Amino acid sequence: MTLPLHELTIHESHDALIKGKVSSVELTRAYLNVIEKQDSKLGCFITRCDDRAMAAAAEADRRIKNHDRVTPLTGIPIALKDIFVTKGIRTTCSSKILENYVPPYNGTVAQKLDDAGAVLLGKLDMDEFAMGSSNEHSSFGQVKNPWDSTRVPGGSSGGSAAAVAADLCAGSFGTDTGGSIRQPAAMCGIVGMKPTYGRISRYGVIAFASSLDQVGPMAKDVTDCALLLNTVAGRDHHDATSLDAPVPDFTSDFKKGVRGMRLGVPREYFTKGIDPDIEQAVRESIRAFETLGAQIEEISLPNTAYAVPAYYIIAPAEASSNLARYDGIRYGSRATGTSDLTDLYEQTRTQGFGPEVTLRIIIGTFVLSSGYYDDYYRKAQKVRTLIKRDFLAAFESVDAILAPTTPTAAFPIGEFVTDPLKMYLNDIFTIPVNLAGLPGMSLPCGFTKAGLPIGLQLIGKPLDEVTLLRVAFAYEQATEWHKRTPSL
Repeated sequence: MTLPLHELTIHESHDALIKGKVSSVELTRAYLNVIEKQDSKLGCFITRCDDRAMAAAAEADRRIKNHDRVTPLTGIPIALKDIFVTKGIRTTCSSKILENYVPPYNGTVAQKLDDAGAVLLGKLDMDEFAMGSSNEHSSFGQVKNPWDSTRVPGGSSGGSAAAVAADLCAGSFGTDTGGSIRQPAAMCGIVGMKPTYGRISRYGVIAFASSLDQVGPMAKDVTDCALLLNTVAGRDHHDATSLDAPVPDFTSDFKKGVRGMRLGVPREYFTKGIDPDIEQAVRESIRAFETLGAQIEEISLPNTAYAVPAYYIIAPAEASSNLARYDGIRYGSRATGTSDLTDLYEQTRTQGFGPEVTLRIIIGTFVLSSGYYDDYYRKAQKVRTLIKRDFLAAFESVDAILAPTTPTAAFPIGEFVTDPLKMYLNDIFTIPVNLAGLPGMSLPCGFTKAGLPIGLQLIGKPLDEVTLLRVAFAYEQATEWHKRTPSL
């Protein structure tokens, strides 16, 4: 093998493990060594599981040797966003209110990965309760972008995106409520997918906005993304919102290419505020698809402009409801020295929640309050329906949609932290996909003049991740962007 072990993709590592060229113990040790050297500069990990990882690697080697339940993830070192409940491993959601929470059970994603023989290296930093676009809203420090340590990695799955980009893990899972997988994937130059809502169980995922949250893979290339999705997708009786739909092999259509496919380009996604470098890179990507034989059609998604205001009514409303459980009584941290029950509630939440979470709880409580529900929340839900209809109408004439993932590349740490409206607009191209419950993904498509990654967003029909990955794979094979890595 010419590459260092920690730079291999999941499928390359799997091939090496099966052929006996390397052991999982050696592979895991290689990742732990890189984490030891580099993570102090990046701040990706909140909790490391070195001893457990080495024990899991030894067990994976036994399984491989005995041909016992070997999967594409057996022996592969991964890490998880710290929103996934993991048995016996601290799960904080990057919040002080859960600082010392050690779950007594695995969520479905964590359990499926464990069953597949994956090696968990640890838990990754994020915006507190997944509320943010820059990873600046964490109680455990700022994650830095491996391409430029003065810039954000994106959020809320910033720790996952940075860790994959910097080769601190072979792959990861994040969550995407308004762009929290795709936006950091774009800013860190990796592949990230938000599947159809309900494709992956949310059981054991700490809730932000339940009708919008979706689990998804974050990986070094499209093949790895599909393999991760293969492992965790499917119906789960623990989650009533998970879909009872057939789960295909998401790599099955890779070799079909895009010749003859119809790909839509929404005119509303090339707005006045988009960075010229990003627009140029995305338009060059569109021309690359034409060269590959795809038919490009301009489409319209007329209600796009209303997605951000609708989202920032619906998501905070659901957050206000979900976070009401953190009251200092049942679990999580509890304020001391309080005078009565009301004081206990107030002090626990004041001390436990950061400013961004507090802001969104206040907004959510307001829009759900008597006299304002119809004016805000009900209207936002109607807008959500219109946005979904826009997409479904577009998909009557196209097979998938091409667009920018973000309007800008990774921005300097601190630039928008005091201006939430500018921060929220970083998700202007990703939020509509969540409101419509559609699959979407980001993959590398170029770099700015400053050397920062640019993401191309692909949007697909409901439950049509196979086509989305087929389109992504065709583009990836025709370009070299995914092969560029940051120099730490």
